[in-house]
Amino acid sequence: MEIGLLQIEHWVNAFLWPLFRVMSFFMAMPIIGTQMLPMRLRLGLALAVTVLLVPVLPAMPLFDGLSLHSWILVAQQVLIGSLLGFSANILLQSFVAGGQMMAMQMGLGFASMTDPANGVSVVIVAQIYLMLVMMLFLGMDGHLVLIEILAQSFYVLPVGAGGLSQATLWQMALSGGWLFMAALLMALPAVTALLIVNFAFGIMTKAAPQLNIFAIGFPFTMLMGIFIIWASLSGFFSHYQVFAIEWLETVSGLLAVEG
Repeated sequence: MEIGLLQIEHWVNAFLWPLFRVMSFFMAMPIIGTQMLPMRLRLGLALAVTVLLVPVLPAMPLFDGLSLHSWILVAQQVLIGSLLGFSANILLQSFVAGGQMMAMQMGLGFASMTDPANGVSVVIVAQIYLMLVMMLFLGMDGHLVLIEILAQSFYVLPVGAGGLSQATLWQMALSGGWLFMAALLMALPAVTALLIVNFAFGIMTKAAPQLNIFAIGFPFTMLMGIFIIWASLSGFFSHYQVFAIEWLETVSGLLAVEG
């Protein structure tokens, strides 16, 4: 069997354009795109997933590899993959933001540790929530759902079909507001209960000024916050389900705008 240069160019073209989107997606998605996985492992995983996806993807257009349009197309694929991976990160970071709100309210904002996934200092409460949501994400095959969304994006946003619309970019900008809203909804019961406790201590201080409120209120607020966190763990799974459904609807809306 003779293989010509044109056929080799067609094979490389069919593999190379999806690789840029898949590779940027794996660099930005949660868990896999963090510092816990080496760069070579993420690159090998992107190559393996691309090899599996190429036979089921639509036909790729032919472009000159040295033209300006090809470089624009590469930047477009990297942008699409990065946006899809970033939208998945919002789901996990909403729990981190909610844990930080609770920790600041209960007086544990100073207790922080280095997050091995992102390499930044995160409060202990947020780190606990992050580990829980990561286990739920992997246990419910969230990574497989992300790969399925990535595969569907090649049909909704085919290679060479044009850039992202303003509606898509606007919805991505609104995703930051969804992050704050989800974090606030998760932390609202604990923040409200601790606010009532602090309000009660304020009344006690006005009624008995000689009472050392700092020696009593700070340990009691911290103990009450730990109790509220323990009591709220029973509804953690339901919070995750609601936020996951909202995130899937957000991503579906992004793809529907382009489709």
